[in-house]
Amino acid sequence: MASSTFNRWLRPEVYPLFAAVGVAVGICGMQLVRNISGNPEVRVTKEKRSAGVLENFVEGERYAEHAVRKFVRNKSPEIMPSINAFFADPK
Repeated sequence: MASSTFNRWLRPEVYPLFAAVGVAVGICGMQLVRNISGNPEVRVTKEKRSAGVLENFVEGERYAEHAVRKFVRNKSPEIMPSINAFFADPK
């Protein structure tokens, strides 16, 4: 019984499905950890929850301006700028 179930689901055709689901679960887990550990609006401990609404703009700004956003801020919004320039610029 276990061998037929194993052979049914572990074929090479379903490897991309497992990879896609694994990547999706990884992204969800990463976002969950990021929100629990760094989001100023998420309070896990009872002491922080009892504080009510906080005006912590500095902490919110630090959360919103993360490293990826700072890296991408001054970049061109093109995926392949050299190829786009080759086909778009008449010479």
